Amino acid sequence: MSQISTHVLDLARGRPAAGIPVRLERRAGTVWTELGHGITDGDGRVRSLLAAGVIPVAGTHRIHFELEMYFRGYELDAFYPEAAIVFEVRDPAQSFHVPLLLSPFGYSTYRGS
Repeated sequence: MSQISTHVLDLARGRPAAGIPVRLERRAGTVWTELGHGITDGDGRVRSLLAAGVIPVAGTHRIHFELEMYFRGYELDAFYPEAAIVFEVRDPAQSFHVPLLLSPFGYSTYRGS
């Protein structure tokens, strides 16, 4: 399992959100560079945003979620076609679990364990 992971829960449907493309990026100055990507599995998780054994570097990171096709698949007219969570890695030795709680008209996040 990667040291940076995510989990998407669809609050409106009361279940994990499968099939969402997710991209992990790191900022250097004003430029964002992709570090990894994946698609949420049946449990709404992407467990391997970084390759095995890769330790994140301290700095600002972003997890970007492509939501538009997910909502269209349920014939929902959602307000947010995408979501981005920007967070700071201060201690690269730690693991970072960044969940997304999702509904068609809002989302929230927290630092998971």
